[in-house]
Order: sequence, then C-alpha cells, then structure tokens
Amino acid sequence: MKIVAHDLIILGAGLAGLRAAIEAARVSRGELDIAIMAKTQLVRPHSVCAEGGTAAAIRPEEGDSLELHAWDTVKGSDFLADQDAVELFVRTIPQEILQLEHWGIPWARREDGRIAQRPFGGHSFPRAVFAADKTGFFEVHTLYDTLLKYPRVTRYEEYMATSLLLEEGQYRGFTAVDLKSGEFLVFRSKALIIATGGACRIYGFTTYSHTVTGDGMAIAYRAGLPLKDMEFVQFHPTGLVPSGILITEAARGEGGYLVNNLGERFMKKYAEKMMELAPRDIVSRSEMLEIEAGRGFQGPQGLDYVHLDLRHLGRHKINERLPLIREVAIKFAGLDPIERPIPVRPVAHYSMGGIHVDIEGATPVPGIWAAGEVACVSLHGANRLGTNSTAECLVWGAITGKKAAQYALKERQFLELPMEKAREEESRVMEKILNRQGDENLYTIRRELREVMDANVGVFRTGEGLAKALKRIKELQERFHRCGLKDRSRIYNTDLVSYLELENMLELAEVITAGALAREESRGGHARRDFPQRDDKNWLKHTLAYYTPSGPKLEYIPVNITIWEPTERKY
Repeated sequence: MKIVAHDLIILGAGLAGLRAAIEAARVSRGELDIAIMAKTQLVRPHSVCAEGGTAAAIRPEEGDSLELHAWDTVKGSDFLADQDAVELFVRTIPQEILQLEHWGIPWARREDGRIAQRPFGGHSFPRAVFAADKTGFFEVHTLYDTLLKYPRVTRYEEYMATSLLLEEGQYRGFTAVDLKSGEFLVFRSKALIIATGGACRIYGFTTYSHTVTGDGMAIAYRAGLPLKDMEFVQFHPTGLVPSGILITEAARGEGGYLVNNLGERFMKKYAEKMMELAPRDIVSRSEMLEIEAGRGFQGPQGLDYVHLDLRHLGRHKINERLPLIREVAIKFAGLDPIERPIPVRPVAHYSMGGIHVDIEGATPVPGIWAAGEVACVSLHGANRLGTNSTAECLVWGAITGKKAAQYALKERQFLELPMEKAREEESRVMEKILNRQGDENLYTIRRELREVMDANVGVFRTGEGLAKALKRIKELQERFHRCGLKDRSRIYNTDLVSYLELENMLELAEVITAGALAREESRGGHARRDFPQRDDKNWLKHTLAYYTPSGPKLEYIPVNITIWEPTERKY
C-alpha cells in the first residue's frame, strides 16, 4: 500500500477547491507542500456548468448595498440562513469579483467599460456579474490558470477518495483509488479541505454532471461528521425537457417569460411584483401547480412542461447574452429559441445542506475544513438565491484555504496514520467489492433510486410519500449489498466507480428523506403538502444528521439570527 504525504490536501477541484488551493499557496509563500485532487480532470469539474453569474453588491452609487444583498439572501433563505455567515459573505464577495478581474477573467462589460450586471431571481437589484452565459466555465479556467503559477501545488487527476481516516477525534488522512491505474493509496496530511460539491445525481431529472454523487458528504458522514439541513434540495425552475440540462436563470434575468398552454405569463398569479424573477422555490412550485392543473404541455416520459419564451428578446440579445442556451436548445431540444419557446420544468439543481461547518468553514474535527456546495455554513438556509452559489465557492474557498494553510504551518509533524483502518478499507474496496458476485444489478438499483427520489422527494412532498420513499431506500440498500461487478480489472474500472458512487448516493438519499419526513413544516425548498405553513415556533432550527449503522440520528441546533426576525415572504 502506497502512502503519499502533503502538508495540505484539497479534495475537489471546482471553484471552491481551486480558490482554496490558490489562497493556501499565497498564504504559505512556498513553505507548504500542497496538493489538489479531483475525481475528474482538473478543468472538468461541475462548476463549469454554472452559467448565469456571481452575485456581488458593487454599485452603491446606483442603489445597491451590502445590507440589501444580505436582506435578499436572508429573506430568500426563508429565514433559515445564519445571518452572521450572510454578513461575512456579502462583505467579502466584492473583493473576489475584483480579484478575478485582476487574474484576467473576461467579465461582460457595459458600454462605458465597467463590469456589467444583470437581474436574477430573488435579488432586488441587478447584481449578477457574468461572462455571457458561461460564467462558471470562465471562472474555473481563470482560477486554474492562476494556480499554475504556484510550483508547490501537486495535482492529482482522476482519483476517487473512499474514506476519511480519523483517530481519537482527529484527522489523520484519507484513502483513495487512482482510477487510471487501479492503485489504492493512503494520503496523509496535516490539514484537509473537502470541496467535492453536491449530491443531486440521486435524482433522475437533474442538472448535475454525472460525476456529482455526493462523495465528500458521504465519506465525511460515515466518518462521524454531521450533515446539516440535507432535506433542503433546490429545484431550478428551468430544466430542459427531457434531458434536465440547465437553462440558466439568466434567460429570465434578460427578460424571458414563463408561459402556460393558455399563453398566459402565469407568474403574475403567484409573485405579482417579481414575476419570473421570484426566488426559485416559489417559481418551481408555481410551475408545478400550473402543470398539475392541466395548464402545461404534455411531455415525454411523463415530463410535462411549461414554455420559456425568449423570442421577444431578439436574435442579437440572445446571441450576445445567451449563446450557450441557444446552442443547448438547438442540440438537445431541436429548436432555436430565436424562433420557438423552450420546454422547461423544475429540475433538481442544488444541495442547500452539506457537511456541518462553522463560519470559517471548519468542521467539528480538527484539521478538516469544507467549502462550496459540499459544506453547509449555513448561507442559503432553506432556499438559495441564484448566483449566490458561485459566490459562496469563491468566498469560502479563500477563507478555508487561508485557515487550513495557517493550521498546517503551525503543525510541525504529521499525526500517526491508523494503518489498520487503511488496510481494512483497502481490503473492502480492492478485494471484497472488486471481486463481489451477486444477483442484483448495480444500474437497476441506481435507476430505481432516482425514480423514488423524483416521485416522492421532489418539489412537493407529503408524509406518506416520504415514508414510502424511506422504506424503498432501505430496501434498495439491502439489495445493493447483493450487487456483483462484471468488470474485475483495475484500470478505469467504471463498474467499481459506479458501485462506490451508488453506495454514497443511497446513504445521502436516506439522510435527505429522513430529514424531510421529520420536518413537519414548509420552508423554502422543502414544501410539505400536509404541513403547508412555515412553523417558526417549532422548526426555526437546523437539522444535524449523524451516521449510525441503522440510519441517521437527527439532532437540531438554533439558527443564528443577528438582525432580521422572520417575516412573511412576499414577492
């Protein structure tokens, strides 16, 4: 068994991971041996799929302010966000926008040459800084190019972490498989930053890349770290039918209409003031109500939809501001949005929950930080505003990079590795799983899990449906242990990767569903038809889920309210 050591390792190479690596390298000034690891190639994280923009209050002279951005975020969260985290976030993100500007990102420009901004849902000021509709792509490549300036950063591409190694409540290292060779390795470090992204591939109709299977959340959970607020899953209002590919909210920010089969802009019934630019939870529920009432269009595979109409924007604006959306619609729906409306419906898009961390991204285990979508600060509470996610990755990528680097600089020696645990994990993955035989099909179980989540843990939920889903997930977990692998090879064994991913997804699906069943209220992205009202008296609190062999143990902690007491959300 090969052992590899670095002072600091960043697990995940999306926006948060890349930003953390850069900040750690800057802070350490070459004194630390830093590594960054990804299951993909480093320029192919899911972050490149972010399209619409990054939120920042940079125009006080035009009426925006840090306080207004904070209020929009807190209100959008349905008052479940920790307000001290929100305040830190809005203060910090303008600096990150300028930092990316200095590193060379091609932000869109106004006619006067200044950085352009556009409207986004739930924001009361057009504060989305953007680069056409490929913002995440340009942010990732700008950060990657910047990281190349630092020679003491080792890059590990196409490695999959399988477990965290903790001993006496302290971090010691983790295990991983080199997918290219099949070699099993133990990585030791003084500090670790987990930045592996979300978990919404547990749904069938989703905007997520196929690699985003909640690996970091799951290995942290099994190691004893609590997951927070996992029941809150965001459904983006505009997933392309039937693929689920994201049609960015920027399409509505630029003036697109949502229309039912009567030709009505139906959002006037649900959010009269902000219309299509209401927060995502409200727009998604409105679309589903229209579809359920028979005012949608019949779609394939039961995916009925409404129309997103961009035709009135004109060819020039669509080509300038939404070129990717036009390309996606042509390639994957066979229509040109300059000429025809786009078929869309709510689609699983974002995990508001994640690994429980404090305001500096530190987990309860010394030596481990988490940043980006894998973490729950909590900035987004029960519902995230569009463009706050890429911003969160930049802010807490920088914060955790700095804090973890400072920690690693102080630690003179590596802690002893628990080699018995490492050997047990090697045996589990490379012998028991790799040589497993059984009568169950891995991919059938994966498909059935996604069907269960789509049907019962979606935009609208009921106690009966959630209980049914939880029972079904338990059954799938039992069947999963009878899965065999057809591929016994070690080099690029996608059967092995799919097995490990499904193991993680089943674990997280159970946490999400159990938390949703327990939370008897409707708040943000969690809409219970049997408990349709928000219940601040009993449920103004965060859910913590702890691993036990029989299922998640749920506990609760208070929301940090510093300024704004909860009020009714009106848009």
